Amino acid sequence: MKEYERKGLLERVNREAATVGADIPEEIEVQGESIDLQSFVFEIKRRDSIPPGERDRVEQAKRNLRRERLERLEPIEENEVSYEEGDRLAASIIGIDRALDALEGLNAPDPETEAKRQEAADQKRWMSFLRKALGRDDAGGGGSRTRF
Repeated sequence: MKEYERKGLLERVNREAATVGADIPEEIEVQGESIDLQSFVFEIKRRDSIPPGERDRVEQAKRNLRRERLERLEPIEENEVSYEEGDRLAASIIGIDRALDALEGLNAPDPETEAKRQEAADQKRWMSFLRKALGRDDAGGGGSRTRF
């Protein structure tokens, strides 16, 4: 493979938006074991939250996918494959990245839950500010004790 081809493949797999529009592979071989990756990811994402027993399984899957990504990237980095093989590996790496993005997103709360949590925290800070401003937090008193 020519150097500019190798650099192009590396740029493709390391591009920030590489996974946009990419599909999660239906099946992938990870460390000699065939995994129905697409159905695994969809099964996990279908739930509202990951049950404690499944969390270990998901974390192990993410570790295995990261390891497989590195193993597939190395031949491209070391220029040990033809352009055609490098192109195939790059496509599979992007598919792995897409699956990892989906699995990583499970840890983050959905936007509505996060907004409610943020609103509750803001309200708590505001009430704390008001209590201090009105002197209700003073142990020794001295502040105004006006009630609403």
